[in-house]
Amino acid sequence: MRLNVFIAHAGYCSRRKADEFIKAGEVTINHMAQLNPGYQVQEKDTVRHKKQVITLKAAQPTYIVLNKPEGVVTSAADEKGRATVLDLLKPLKKRVFSIGRLDLKTTGILLLTDDGELSHKLAHPKFEVKKVYQVTLSEHLSDEHLRRIERGLFLKDGPLKVDAISRAPQKNSVRVTIHSGKNRIVRRVFEALNYTILKLDRTSFAGISKRGLLLGKWRFLTEQEVAKLKAL
Repeated sequence: MRLNVFIAHAGYCSRRKADEFIKAGEVTINHMAQLNPGYQVQEKDTVRHKKQVITLKAAQPTYIVLNKPEGVVTSAADEKGRATVLDLLKPLKKRVFSIGRLDLKTTGILLLTDDGELSHKLAHPKFEVKKVYQVTLSEHLSDEHLRRIERGLFLKDGPLKVDAISRAPQKNSVRVTIHSGKNRIVRRVFEALNYTILKLDRTSFAGISKRGLLLGKWRFLTEQEVAKLKAL
């Protein structure tokens, strides 16, 4: 975790104030001044502001947003030895779990936390948490098929109606908003109409965007974002 983030998450002060302390040479790591706010705090490190030891609160939950690349497995481990989302979180020491899943080929936003109560609420169908996907198809989506999706389709495991669908500016792309948590549901909608999906990217989950987050990168949610999720 970045040094300025570590200090802020410990509840010692704001991140901006932490930057000021660090640049003033008032923060030490293992009794040595550390002037870089981006220094990655390790488990063995002792962080001090002047003589005050700063530690994270043990019970403080962790909330993370990750931009998952294609080919990464949404699980803690993989029997085939493929990279997992937890591999991307290194050197984070805390054990977190993904809220829902993205299949191997799907990219985009994934939320991870050790807050079991919030995870349950965001994943449970009755809370109707909305997810936004950008879908790139092998061919243009016809007006007829667009209207059929809007009206609702009947899949093998029952009826399915998206919350919204519209054409995106990119060629052969559509934007789909959906709250269903069924397995591979967006892919199955278009496969039912004989379309091939070239790219599937989740751009938003429960109102949290991956804007500005490069593929494979992650960050901690802000206090405002966490409060927004808990208020859903």
